[in-house]
Amino acid sequence: MHRREFSRALAAASLMGVLPLHARALSQGDAASGIREALSRGAEAAVSLLGRQDGVLGNPKVRIPLPGYLNDAAKLLKFTGQGERVDALVTAMNRAAEAAVPEARTLLVDTVKNISVDDALRIVRGGDNSVTEFFARQTRTPLGEKFLPIVTTATERVALADKYNAVAGKASGLGLVKKEDANIQQYVTGKALDGLYLIIGEEEKKIRKDPVGTGSALLKMVFGK
Repeated sequence: MHRREFSRALAAASLMGVLPLHARALSQGDAASGIREALSRGAEAAVSLLGRQDGVLGNPKVRIPLPGYLNDAAKLLKFTGQGERVDALVTAMNRAAEAAVPEARTLLVDTVKNISVDDALRIVRGGDNSVTEFFARQTRTPLGEKFLPIVTTATERVALADKYNAVAGKASGLGLVKKEDANIQQYVTGKALDGLYLIIGEEEKKIRKDPVGTGSALLKMVFGK
């Protein structure tokens, strides 16, 4: 990291209230390591939280429902005695996401290690979604490729999965379901990634809010008030 770029990053951070004024005295290595550690901890916490049984299904912030029109139709199916089958499909969707999330750990950690000065500045200057946007920009495509076969294997075990694709395909043609949601495997993969990035962002905010509580001297020094 060049001295001028480093100074710009620290100045921006101080103005945003992310780093204390005395952080200008930090070494380049300390500041860069602090940012990396915060993001790494957020990513690790999110993977551990979501990549277990009920990590997605039991969390209302990331629980994956049937999309739009199909969710409304599912409510009607429950009145016709199809409730258990619909519930089994929704459970399978969320279990598929839980099974896929651990595959993200290595790529997320590697992404943090290789964070650029520009990305660090975007995160410092950005709003509540800056961390989510950073990880999505860097990892969404490769993680989608890792998640899809796991999600496909899990959802194929449920009888309604094929019917979902058939009905959703027709509904998409009528504008009742988004085109990207018309395939259950792609829909669940996308929602699993959305949930992962959301929780990473929330975990990183906790670190910024209470760096002392992390027990890390480095994070306290970089993000402390």
